Amino acid sequence: MAGKWTVFVGALLGSVIIVSSENAAIENAIRRKQILLQKELDMMPGSGMVLSDSEEKANEIIMNMKMKELDFSFINPKYFNFSKHFFDYNNECNKSELFKLIQKMPKGALLHAHDTGMLNADYVLKLTYWDSLYVCFHSNNTNFLFSKNQPNTTCESKWQLMKDVRNASENVEKFDNDLKKLFTLVIDNPNNVYTDINAVWSKFQQYFINTDGLFTYKPVWEQYFYDTLKAARQDNIMYLEIRSVLPELYDLQGNVFDSVFTAQSYRNILDKFITDYPDFFGAKLIYAPLRLGNRDTIKEHLSIASEIKEKLPNFFAGFDLVGQEDLGRPLKDFLPELIDASDEINYFFHAGETNWFGTNSDENLADAIVLGAKRIGHGYALIKHPVLMEEVKKNNIALEVNVISNKVLKLVEDARNHPLASFLANGLPIVLSSDDPGLWDAEPLSHDFYVTFVGVASKHADLRLLKKLALNSLYYSSISNKDRIVHEFNIRWTRFIDGIVRGKW
Repeated sequence: MAGKWTVFVGALLGSVIIVSSENAAIENAIRRKQILLQKELDMMPGSGMVLSDSEEKANEIIMNMKMKELDFSFINPKYFNFSKHFFDYNNECNKSELFKLIQKMPKGALLHAHDTGMLNADYVLKLTYWDSLYVCFHSNNTNFLFSKNQPNTTCESKWQLMKDVRNASENVEKFDNDLKKLFTLVIDNPNNVYTDINAVWSKFQQYFINTDGLFTYKPVWEQYFYDTLKAARQDNIMYLEIRSVLPELYDLQGNVFDSVFTAQSYRNILDKFITDYPDFFGAKLIYAPLRLGNRDTIKEHLSIASEIKEKLPNFFAGFDLVGQEDLGRPLKDFLPELIDASDEINYFFHAGETNWFGTNSDENLADAIVLGAKRIGHGYALIKHPVLMEEVKKNNIALEVNVISNKVLKLVEDARNHPLASFLANGLPIVLSSDDPGLWDAEPLSHDFYVTFVGVASKHADLRLLKKLALNSLYYSSISNKDRIVHEFNIRWTRFIDGIVRGKW
């Protein structure tokens, strides 16, 4: 009997040991998993920030909003907006409490924006009510021109006063709605119409062709920039770096003004705006002509850049080349000219705005790096280049990421798959920007922050990421007195946090 008891006790002790051993293995696996995941979270921008007590309270409110949206979508993926086209959920954003909160958030600087793509179609339509505007309807496009008398330039039909054409229409509201389609990419069935990147880029570029005579009228040009600054300020942006092709301007007297004058007009309007709104910290110009032409063309562009820098040293930030990368000239075609000017001019090159791996447009990334670019516009394809990613990180080259633009211009279908998710996870230097938000009826920066925070970044990404991205935009900007603007940002941030905690945001 005693022997049997001994065996039973031994068996019992064995099972306890086995159970205990299994528990230890499970606990060890959980612990290792937590360590691995925490290491990843520690790489995310803002992870090292220590939140104040008020920020902790605000963070809890923000994260509750974020979890509510994500948890619902996880259970009901068909309602997850960021997997859809931006045009399908743009209006839904306005209903989100989290989006409304982000609108109130100080966002620092907007560093990647194109001047005549900032304001929406409703704004542009109002410009067609200005006096002395003539219109010419071609079979494949529409041209506008301000003139004292009927223009004598070529017109497929006939130059007509805009107000006469509008008044002669049977239905002015319908006429304006049809006209407004020239000033936006927004349509009801974008995936059916914009079937590939070339299709949407064709429409995108047509906007700039159609509006050229409208925007290059000197009074309109100056008013548009003033109102762009106002829209940025209203979206809680403190500072702006604007890219411009600097077209020739004209007036009703028949005067034509060159690119240097165009840059000066921007500076004059900026001075007026800061006088009117002294709480705005300013703007700088990135001269960004089209990536077309030959080496002599680029030499001329760089010469213009040098002249602007000499005349407006505190306003000129640097140089870029713009246009559809896949169809435009690659940076390598102009290496001799760009290298010669690299000691004098700062570069902020568009690079890697493509889905094609190993092509010239893809390898613009390497050229931008070796040319010493201070920041890289888009950098979308960088995810495929581990060595270049390390170079970007090592040399602290900020990526100007434009999530909604990349969606609208057919680089990515689902925001969750945007390479920004990996850029953030790898701790790359990121600044959020918006590119041409007016063409897709977005705010200057709020929509891109919202889509990034909820649709791209980790579910665990919190207030620290938002704050870090806003601060990054100041640190990587060309503004001269960074300490002053960061100090003011911190004041506005504290006010923003207090408003959340007190429920008055």
